[in-house]
Amino acid sequence: MSVVLEVKDIHKSYWRKTALSDVSFTIERGKVIGLLGSNGSGKTTLMKLIAGLTHPTSGSIKVGGATVGHDTKRIVSYMPDIPLTEGWMKVKDAVSFYRDFYADFDHAKAHEMISFMRLNEQDRVSSLSKGMQERLQLTLALSRNASLYLLDEPIGGVDPVARGKILDALVEYYNPESSIILTTHLLTDIERIFDEVIMLKQGKLILQEDVETIRMKRGKSVDELFKEVYAEC
Repeated sequence: MSVVLEVKDIHKSYWRKTALSDVSFTIERGKVIGLLGSNGSGKTTLMKLIAGLTHPTSGSIKVGGATVGHDTKRIVSYMPDIPLTEGWMKVKDAVSFYRDFYADFDHAKAHEMISFMRLNEQDRVSSLSKGMQERLQLTLALSRNASLYLLDEPIGGVDPVARGKILDALVEYYNPESSIILTTHLLTDIERIFDEVIMLKQGKLILQEDVETIRMKRGKSVDELFKEVYAEC
């Protein structure tokens, strides 16, 4: 498999605070990666760096072999932990906005996902429940034909029914030629779809490991390992 993401010796500081320190890893195409860590470990900062929304203090990041910049934004789809849509929009307006903004937006796929997610195109974004909001944001992010999808807490704060629907959509609409990196604290619900996990602690990478290796060699679930590693956080 070819490498879709290469992170090398990344350091990121904000004034006197270090958010990331000497972080290096690679991700191959066709992988679903869980980016894990306690609050403040650097997960969102790392995602923003990969998405090209901020710049590292030192080190380099390449997506599809190209250094992160204007060109890589065309092949990276980022779903932040806050909605990018406006409350006044209807669901159909949000889809139109993405279609106009992103040349790689797959309108047919978006409509198929809207049906799958049981969203109503006439509903206003402001009227949607938290779970329906998450379904919409995921629909918009996955409807781009990207090489790398960055999903920051896609099931955070939603009820179990909504979580199940969102996970089903990830499995159903995931392009095996691309890769997904997602953050979550709800590992019991989501670890079944992970191929690998990356763990950050206090801005440092402490583990990148295949999920099956964790289960077979360590004799633990990802959730159990997470609780052990971050017990003091």
